[in-house]
Amino acid sequence: MWNKPQLLNTVADLLVLVATAALVAGVAVWLARVPTLPVQQVVFAHSLLHTRRVEVEQVLPQALKGNFFSLNLEQVRAVLQTLPWVRNAEVRRIWPAGLEVQVEEHVPAARWGEGKGELVNTHGEVFVAGLGEEDLAHLPTLTGPPGTAPEVLQHFGSFRDALAPLGEKPVAVNLSPRLAWQLRLENGLLLEMGREQGKSPIGVRLQRFVEFYPEAVAKRQLRPMVVDLRYPNGFAMRVAAESKGK
Repeated sequence: MWNKPQLLNTVADLLVLVATAALVAGVAVWLARVPTLPVQQVVFAHSLLHTRRVEVEQVLPQALKGNFFSLNLEQVRAVLQTLPWVRNAEVRRIWPAGLEVQVEEHVPAARWGEGKGELVNTHGEVFVAGLGEEDLAHLPTLTGPPGTAPEVLQHFGSFRDALAPLGEKPVAVNLSPRLAWQLRLENGLLLEMGREQGKSPIGVRLQRFVEFYPEAVAKRQLRPMVVDLRYPNGFAMRVAAESKGK
């Protein structure tokens, strides 16, 4: 063996490698256990619109266990995501004693349901968070069976775009358990749109209403309370106690 320099070099390299790995492992264990190097500062990458500082201070301490190296970043992230307005959070270490937090807050697009304080964000996700009455007043109301919030929000956008040429906008959209659509406009008019039909899609029926609205609806002395769009070739209007059709 002593007469084989190449083998000796290989063994020496292995010994150095093992010693280095042991040293690294030892340092890692020491860093994880050393009582120094605590996290002393948590910095948010940008200001938060809805999440209050006091809310963060209430939940964050329970996740700040360990030192700079042993702190569980996933746990910090999970704790932050329990806050009502936090949709997603990302956390990274900043040497030597800090954390940087990036928070994505929910952006409310509408109220969801009735009386439960639920909101729908721009992704169609339902969440519960407090919002002032003034802010709530500017949000449309969407209702539908459980799990249909993304679909209802998408249809709300389509209805809003279709009605834009009239200067009218929807303030409430309802999808019934039988999957029938109902739409209320800001002027109080209720549109009964019914279920999706293969030969007469909702979009086509609504576009027909938009085309005839200036002459058939807007110029009437008595504005209709309800317009029924469930007919394949026209629509019916109800004014107070009377019924008239087109």
